[in-house]
Amino acid sequence: MDIMPDLMVIAIDGPAAAGKTTIAQLIAERVGFLFFDTGVMYRAVTYAALREEIAIEDEAKVTAVAEEINIDVQSPTQTDGRAYDVLLNGQDVTWEIRSDAIDQHVSQVSMYRGVRNAMTLKQREIGLRGGVVMVGRDIGTVVLPEADLKIFLEATVEERARRRYKERAGRGEAVVLEDILRSMMARDETDTNRELAPLIAHQDAVTIDTTTMSINEVVEVILQLIN
Repeated sequence: MDIMPDLMVIAIDGPAAAGKTTIAQLIAERVGFLFFDTGVMYRAVTYAALREEIAIEDEAKVTAVAEEINIDVQSPTQTDGRAYDVLLNGQDVTWEIRSDAIDQHVSQVSMYRGVRNAMTLKQREIGLRGGVVMVGRDIGTVVLPEADLKIFLEATVEERARRRYKERAGRGEAVVLEDILRSMMARDETDTNRELAPLIAHQDAVTIDTTTMSINEVVEVILQLIN
């Protein structure tokens, strides 16, 4: 395909397990852009707060953690299925931030205004350099509404739960599909109805339902939109 301008910014939003991460990574590889999953920042904050035994309900303390820690995302250094390395104050926490405990609390953490402000500033700093595919839940609406192309991926909650179950079972985790489905439904409810940066598609976004589509089919649709 044609080489894209270095300053182009592509925003991909959507609920958990809609395919954002995998698809954005493939798009980034095809066009030679940086792949940046912004959700890992909120997961890292949640992990740091839990590790320090801070009550997730304590907004002030969780916000202080978000403002103090250093989060970095780099190219993967291990061949264990990861798409990148997530470093928290220099420590690799790539898989630790994908645990059930993080899943249960990350939506609450991401609702805190101070946490979002701290993370959004860093996300915008990276995004405005251009040549990036940014993934999250509010990239097109809040973080980078000026993105050149805004995509909103969606799928049924049942299909998304099945995908997450397959992913985690494939890593050898003892997981129950029904538990994942309940957790995902609860998170959808929280993310969609929160007052601050709710999960919605930007009015200029192209919405793609990935329920019955293969990853390659979605990638090709987005590449056509880029061109």
